[in-house]
Amino acid sequence: MPTIAIISQKGGAGKTTLALHLAAAAEDAGHTALVIDLDPQATASQWAAWRKDAPPVVIDSAPPRLAAKIEQATAQGAAFIVIDTPPHADSAASAAVEAADLVLIPCRPSAFDLAAIKTTASLVKMRGKPAFVIFTAGSPTAPRMYEEATQLVQDYGLDACPHRVADRAAFRHAAAEGKTAMEIEPDGKAADEVRQLYKWTCEHVNMQASTKKRRASA
Repeated sequence: MPTIAIISQKGGAGKTTLALHLAAAAEDAGHTALVIDLDPQATASQWAAWRKDAPPVVIDSAPPRLAAKIEQATAQGAAFIVIDTPPHADSAASAAVEAADLVLIPCRPSAFDLAAIKTTASLVKMRGKPAFVIFTAGSPTAPRMYEEATQLVQDYGLDACPHRVADRAAFRHAAAEGKTAMEIEPDGKAADEVRQLYKWTCEHVNMQASTKKRRASA
């Protein structure tokens, strides 16, 4: 049962969008997914309330209760857990990293945002957890920008994920409707980016991406 922590000390990095979409991709692939919302603003929990009973399930937790919530969720059959954390909250970030098998650090590919990941990088290194920076909310057509951002990330001693989640209207429209990009535009670029990132994530936690059987060709 892999646990993925989404952390960033800077607001507006797209943590909640990333957490919800990864969990939704796991559900689409046949896994029982859970998002644990450590953010007092409870954005993920509000999104789940708009969806009523539609998966993925979102529960809230205080940082000291995180380990117990994960243990309980695992006992109840959760196969893919994503932890959404608030910005500027060392206790929540520390608890999430401690519990995680993989840490994903969403970051806009801009100089100010990249400078803000130094604190996160130090936290991850101290805990010795595998971690990758994921570029979010950037232009989908600016390869040079991503190349320069990747170099800065490496200078901080981190690796950049080869997949990114660009700034696309589908994510904004989906959030407003309590849905995912895969639901409103299943064949769109946003949905494809999420699925590629989900598959990559599964590879890094030694998890089979899909439990759904393929139909035999006629």
